[in-house]
Amino acid sequence: MAFNCSYIPESTQTDAGVAGSGTLLSFIITNFVSFLLSGAIILLGLRKSTSAPISRKLLQSFSDQQILTGIGIQSVGLAKMHTMVPYHFFIIWLLSLLSTATNLATLLALVNDFKRDWVLRWIRQIFMLVNMFLGILSGVFILQTVLKNLEPRLPIACVWEVESRGKSSNAAMSIAGTIAVIAGQVIVFTLSTWYLHARTYPKWMKSVQVMCLVLLLAMGVGATIRVVMESQAFGSPPASINLQGPSEGNWSFGQLLPLLLLALPIISTVEIMRGETRTPPSKVDDDSVPLFPNGNDMEFQYQPNPLVGSQNSLFRK
Repeated sequence: MAFNCSYIPESTQTDAGVAGSGTLLSFIITNFVSFLLSGAIILLGLRKSTSAPISRKLLQSFSDQQILTGIGIQSVGLAKMHTMVPYHFFIIWLLSLLSTATNLATLLALVNDFKRDWVLRWIRQIFMLVNMFLGILSGVFILQTVLKNLEPRLPIACVWEVESRGKSSNAAMSIAGTIAVIAGQVIVFTLSTWYLHARTYPKWMKSVQVMCLVLLLAMGVGATIRVVMESQAFGSPPASINLQGPSEGNWSFGQLLPLLLLALPIISTVEIMRGETRTPPSKVDDDSVPLFPNGNDMEFQYQPNPLVGSQNSLFRK
């Protein structure tokens, strides 16, 4: 795709799809809930009081949702690099860090669950690999943007086309932080791969597990604070980008949808608790065995609401 890096637009169009309030809150809330569940599961594991099956299922659902949305939003950012400015690209990178922190916290808490099934284990491994690759690629763009002090209203793809404008006042800190995050992603991926596939662990691994959870929590809190400060939805973006268009803090169905999707793992967990997802016995043939053995197609087993009383009469002919 052809793009012009010699023309600097006077303003930047807002993009609520990647920096809207609903999108940001969905990542932040999922990260927060996942850390609460991970911490509870790890602490219960230290005390060996319960296996917390419901919390495990809920955590895995939130983690799967978070890592998929993290991979998706990074793919969108790289696909739109010829039109997306560094401001929006940086927010996507921060959201990917939240996704990584959620995924790793889940791995710490549910590693034995993944080990019991080689399919789940390798699906998680593939997700980790794709997420690391996209995170490093995005980090390289961010690093190059800082090194060249790219004009904030140019598309981020121009970072490979334009000359350097000199270093900004906080360039040294930004470069060091970006390099540290990129290197950390590689190191963490390597250690996580070993942790996921190792058959045995040393006795001190429980202490390391708690320490890693605290470090990941610090990573998630740092990324959350930076997102809130930088975004137009909750903070104050740099004035130099001159955002124009509908505010990214405005609410619409597109912003409400990511938050509504957070209810799906909770609904699935409630159904599991209530036994709604149980399958019939394998010997039952739905085509030969009648669903209503009494011959009355209006009469079936009904569990009454304990708060209201029996309502069986409403479901009888």
